[in-house]
Amino acid sequence: MVLNNIDKLIEKYNNAETSLKEEAQLRAYFKSDNVAPHLEHYKPLFQYFSMAQEEQYTKDVPLKPKNRTVFYQWISVAAVAILMLGIFIPNWFGGPKTLADYSQEEQEMYLEAKEALAMLSNNFNQGTTSINTLNLASENFNVGLEKANHITEFSETTNKLLKN
Repeated sequence: MVLNNIDKLIEKYNNAETSLKEEAQLRAYFKSDNVAPHLEHYKPLFQYFSMAQEEQYTKDVPLKPKNRTVFYQWISVAAVAILMLGIFIPNWFGGPKTLADYSQEEQEMYLEAKEALAMLSNNFNQGTTSINTLNLASENFNVGLEKANHITEFSETTNKLLKN
């Protein structure tokens, strides 16, 4: 009767359907010396689980947080201070500069760069226009191919009628 019950519990254990009480019964059975011969191969498994359950961690667990949070707080304060200095220092020294505040050479370089970027922008805009033109030409070409297919079908039908 006990052996039949253990066999059922082993089957449930293999299907992961046992409760904690049933697993405790299995561990107690395999701890004893009266294990059925056909279940001997389960004995080391359950003995390992029993031993592993008795193991304890003996080292101290540090509960005090490290001072990294203080370090990160100071870094965030420093970052805010740098941002504030970056925003307010230019205003303390006469505010933002205008084009007239720069030398003649710097003004010429600025205007040349501005013209180059305007030309680049214009060329990009023309490129998108040419793509639109190519799409329109492609659509018209497809319409022409469809009409050519109709002519081919018409000529084939005409040839069939003339041959008959």
